Amino acid sequence: MNKFIQPLISVLILFISFNLFAAASDEVKTSSEDFETTTYEDEIYDPLEGINRAIFGFNNVADRVILEPVAKGYKKLPSPIQSGIGNFLNNLKLPLAAVNQLLQGQGKNAAESTGRFLVNSTIGIFGLVDVADNIGLEQKKEDFGQTLATWGVGDGFYIVLPLFGPSNLRDSTGMLMTMTTDPINAYAVNQGEAWVIPLKTAANAIDQR
Repeated sequence: MNKFIQPLISVLILFISFNLFAAASDEVKTSSEDFETTTYEDEIYDPLEGINRAIFGFNNVADRVILEPVAKGYKKLPSPIQSGIGNFLNNLKLPLAAVNQLLQGQGKNAAESTGRFLVNSTIGIFGLVDVADNIGLEQKKEDFGQTLATWGVGDGFYIVLPLFGPSNLRDSTGMLMTMTTDPINAYAVNQGEAWVIPLKTAANAIDQR
């Protein structure tokens, strides 16, 4: 069990920081009007505010020094190569997406995700080409955090994870569940190739930035 859990703990930190922090830095725009009727305290339960602010500052520096330069280099690759990498990585997420869709009672979406995975893994050359999208099988992303929310689990308190970035107790738990149930991760660990996990995680983060 330790052989499986230890590499996933480190990857959990990388995964949350890269994806959530990148999303926050790219998509969140604020203005003075945003704070006229609500405040930070009104919207977020943050009992660890002092620690969270310190970690957030550290993450800002780490993002500028590490992730941003690598992402800029990646964006210089030819578009077909970037598309192929993105398609391949997205295809690997489909089995767990289908599982979560079933857990959320979305039988039709689960069937479509399964079909999408089968089509792209075969005709699409191991997922490098998104053939399924052209025949109406669109990707619908689901994870264990969303499943927990569907089941009525609340956000929990706000936390900023080192290198992982902003999250909450529910979504962090969902991310850990995703990491520990990912069949690719399990196979890599069982084969003594746990290095595949951080590599896959970093590739996802850079591609999605």
